[in-house]
Amino acid sequence: MSGERKPETDWERRRRLAEVFGDALPDTTRDDRDDDAPRESGTDAWLRAQVPPHHGG
Repeated sequence: MSGERKPETDWERRRRLAEVFGDALPDTTRDDRDDDAPRESGTDAWLRAQVPPHHGG
């Protein structure tokens, strides 16, 4: 036995670190998301969908 380990693949390393530290970081950061964008309500979306094509959209 030489004591050498085979190199870890990327997913093996992530799995090992997740077992130790948990999933502490989100997949996206606040910079990646558009949280400040105004959200359209379901009613507004429905009304917008009802506009005939010849009236533009």
